[in-house]
Amino acid sequence: MVEHKRKVPPVSSSDEGNQTQHESSSSHTHTHGTTVALVKRPKTDDSRHEGSTALIQAGPRRTSGLQAPIMQLSGHSGEVTTCRFSPSGEHLASGSTDMRVFLWNTYGDCENYGVLQGHKGGILELQWMPGSERLITASADKTVTMWDATTGEVLKRGRRHTAPVNACCLLRSGTGDDNVFASASDDGKLLLWDARERHPVATIDHQLPLTSVAAAHSGNIVYAGSLDNCITAWDVRTMSTPSLVLRGHADTVMGISLSPKTGNYLVSTSLDNTVRLWDLRPYCRIPNRCERVFTGAPHGFEKNIIRPAFDHDETMVASGSADRTTTIWNMRSGEIKFKLPGHKGCVTQVDFHPREPIILSSSVDKTMFLGEL
Repeated sequence: MVEHKRKVPPVSSSDEGNQTQHESSSSHTHTHGTTVALVKRPKTDDSRHEGSTALIQAGPRRTSGLQAPIMQLSGHSGEVTTCRFSPSGEHLASGSTDMRVFLWNTYGDCENYGVLQGHKGGILELQWMPGSERLITASADKTVTMWDATTGEVLKRGRRHTAPVNACCLLRSGTGDDNVFASASDDGKLLLWDARERHPVATIDHQLPLTSVAAAHSGNIVYAGSLDNCITAWDVRTMSTPSLVLRGHADTVMGISLSPKTGNYLVSTSLDNTVRLWDLRPYCRIPNRCERVFTGAPHGFEKNIIRPAFDHDETMVASGSADRTTTIWNMRSGEIKFKLPGHKGCVTQVDFHPREPIILSSSVDKTMFLGEL
């Protein structure tokens, strides 16, 4: 059993005499995760502050409720392939090639408060359901699973795919029914599931491997990225021919995300080393709907699935990269606002906090970072 600790990295020799390292351990023990707060604390001779975790050296004005400007989360024994904040922002979840999902608190010591186990292959994507009490996972074991995030119970397991399931997403509806979700697989099929039904309620056969999936806010349109370099949209009410095809990438589309506020935009990553912004509005004046091409976040020879994200106000777009950084662009100008280092391997997914200026990133280096912007 590993004791949960929050550590401060040692200061450089140039800071000797001005700063010192303090280390504190929580009285609770946790089976898995460890969190490191990357801050420096001032030297003090006041015995009242011995072991204190609250004394943080004065610096730039804080912009979030995180315990420190940067928090490092570790505990997975395999590459962290996916991570997302819960709808409330109070929690986050991470999935890994170690076949487990870790549940974490966003604030305080970022404690790892739960582990979901049961998949027989790596977790390739996860999504929270509304209310922060359920989530769905896509796995290399050819299944998609719905979990109770409170009890750890499996609520639904879909077994109809014949190849690894790369992606999953919730299909919202105006009726408040949050039991329908989609899964996309290397078998070329996009399946629609209802948690109350045993078998898929609908099947779309694209005939080429699908890497990513997202759904419109209405729940009527589902988008999928594929090896054909395109993003294809289907109307789930008719399930006939594609209703829209977005063309412009020169290589496989690896990740897609829909803008959270309006649903008017979609962002995609590709093996062609570009991130593209697409306008989904009905009367778009751009012929191919590609409004902007972002550069600066290349893929590597590993060809990892890298999933992008919008911030909650739809002013920024972010993506991980094989260069071990997280890149954040101004959505309107295309200018790089932040280039965030720290990871020691390809950054596989990023996610923005739903309320605060906080970004979450996961990496093949088996760790995650929480950082305030």
